[in-house]
Amino acid sequence: MDGVVTCLPLVHHTVRPEWIDYNGHMSEAFYVLVFGYATDAMMIETGLHAGYRESTGCSLYTVEAHIRYLSDVPEGARLAVRTRVLGVDAKKLRFTHELFVVDTEAAGESPTILPTEAEPVATTELLALHVDQSAGRATGFPETIRRRLTDLREDAPSWAGRSIAEVPSGARAVDA
Repeated sequence: MDGVVTCLPLVHHTVRPEWIDYNGHMSEAFYVLVFGYATDAMMIETGLHAGYRESTGCSLYTVEAHIRYLSDVPEGARLAVRTRVLGVDAKKLRFTHELFVVDTEAAGESPTILPTEAEPVATTELLALHVDQSAGRATGFPETIRRRLTDLREDAPSWAGRSIAEVPSGARAVDA
């Protein structure tokens, strides 16, 4: 990978019948699956591919994730995932995935850009460590990988960095 990657390509999937839950829309487990595929694509694009893992014994391990489910997604929907690198240091990588339902009639079967008015149906923010699997601990990224990741860095979207809202534990239920 000699060229400079300035942004990561969209990752595309179609919602399969087995991804639909008892409520008639995509089950939460499959959002995670689609986001996982997007992480794999990011790793390939940045040089953390299978050959790298095999030759170095190092890989990315997700250590924290926060998912927001924003809209129901029906069976057969065409999905596009946009990935943003938010930060990288010697051993850590912070990034997001935004999941969109795309209109393939208007944008083509696998659009390369999203319409400006597109709103995500789900998002996830992740923190990953670069791990030496034989040593069982985090280790520094090779300089070429760290530089590729740094070159992809974008400002965080407004929703990134939020935590789950507090729910009062001592409140009593009020009958209507």
